[in-house]
Amino acid sequence: MTAQLHTVTPQEAAQRLRDGKAILVDIREADEYARTHVAGAVSQPLSRWDSAHLTIHPEADVIFTCKSGMRTAGACDRLAARIDGPAYVLQGGVDGWVKAGLPVVTDARQPLELMRQVQITAGLLVLLGVVLGFLVAPGFFGLSAFVGAGLTFAGATGFCGMARLLAFAPWNRALRQA
Repeated sequence: MTAQLHTVTPQEAAQRLRDGKAILVDIREADEYARTHVAGAVSQPLSRWDSAHLTIHPEADVIFTCKSGMRTAGACDRLAARIDGPAYVLQGGVDGWVKAGLPVVTDARQPLELMRQVQITAGLLVLLGVVLGFLVAPGFFGLSAFVGAGLTFAGATGFCGMARLLAFAPWNRALRQA
């Protein structure tokens, strides 16, 4: 029997976790989880689900979470297929948990999430290309075009070369070892 996923509010989820009636499964990537997560949440990145085996206690409901709830909502069928019994999606994800005033574990020593690093780097490169294109030489507009093409390629294929390069940055050493 495949479970159906229902939405649960952060307050309801917190109560179920306190009562020991549920387990919280965080489907974000390891770098996102390392930076901020709900205490006691189990990290099971969605990208590794094809090779991972979840160990869920049958007496506990399963509550899935991500950053905003969008990833879990988009993967409902895939998540439900792996669980027998009651399963839920945390409304608003970890962001909703924080907005509800519930505590999270934050490790500011961890680097920013890799996708945020890509967004910052891409934005700075586009801005640099435009500024240099106006102030130095029009050829620098090509830098902005190159970054835009790379982002378009990443969106179309799921392969982000900039993320792969940033993963080798010294501050991301811990991410490579995870």
